Amino acid sequence: MSQNADLLLSNCVSGGCGAKIESDGLACLLTGIPAMRDERLLVGYDAADDAAVYRLDDTYSLIFTVDFFPPMVNAPKTFGRIAAANALSDVWAMGGRPTLALNLVCFPETLDKRILAAILAGGAEKITEAGAVLGGGHSIYDREPKYGLAVTGIVETLKVIRNNTPAQGHKLILTKPLGVGIVMAALRVSMADEDAVNRAVASMERLNRYACECMADFHVSACTDITGFGLAVHALEMAADSATILLYPDALPVIPAAVDYANEYLLTAAGQRNRNRAEKYTDVSALPFAIQELLFDPQTSGGLLIAVPPEEAEALVGRIREAGDTSAAIIGELAPKSEKIIVFK
Repeated sequence: MSQNADLLLSNCVSGGCGAKIESDGLACLLTGIPAMRDERLLVGYDAADDAAVYRLDDTYSLIFTVDFFPPMVNAPKTFGRIAAANALSDVWAMGGRPTLALNLVCFPETLDKRILAAILAGGAEKITEAGAVLGGGHSIYDREPKYGLAVTGIVETLKVIRNNTPAQGHKLILTKPLGVGIVMAALRVSMADEDAVNRAVASMERLNRYACECMADFHVSACTDITGFGLAVHALEMAADSATILLYPDALPVIPAAVDYANEYLLTAAGQRNRNRAEKYTDVSALPFAIQELLFDPQTSGGLLIAVPPEEAEALVGRIREAGDTSAAIIGELAPKSEKIIVFK
């Protein structure tokens, strides 16, 4: 199986959340879909939020999300863990709890089915760790291997956390380090060292469940998970039309080797798409090149970006670090709206 497993990356043009269609392209596509009105649909596709939310009754709502992508690593079980962790994350970003998951599988007919079995086993591990139940799924043959989940979660309706409702003056916390996409780009050309890859994999496999459970005791005004659009574009979505985000570049948690790889131009096409999307809303020219690229780097199974009152920020960071996300840091704050949506301190 090991020889065939090495074919995971060679069978894919791109991998992980770097395979996402750019946000502007998605927005144009969605304009052609007729608006669907239902008073129970609290969050729909028109909101650019992390998942859909549908009110069940006076107390609870369901969270629905789906995510799948090609592999970014050759180890099948590792790929399964990462893809599942990534798909489950949207539920936690909205303050919910995953309950049911379904496998989504695309797999080349020519590859050893034992590879697929290992992918599914890795995914099942993370579903179990999340406290959810695997209920089945759907599979098809395809030219590229792809895997992910459709996930249903539950949340108290009054406690749904949106991605675009940050309060003025709130601090921003990022729970995982940046640089995963850059490290994976280095891996594809056999230029990533083992320690960097291990750090990236550990981050991608890490569930956002624990950070979500920590923030439940705090007054969070907005939250999103950082995935394929990178920190910059997800920050734009959080600011919406109501605020400017002031980032602290020196405070950004990063995978150290990603800085070196960025300076060697081991970058991704998705990172360039994110730069193109964000450049009219921010001016990064004064920042070191590597920091610029880390802002735009597509993150697979990235951390949560949490807006919380300034008097609670240090306590929440401490709680999150104690829970195991040791890179968690305060990386910025919400400021009054200005000409640029993202500025730097």
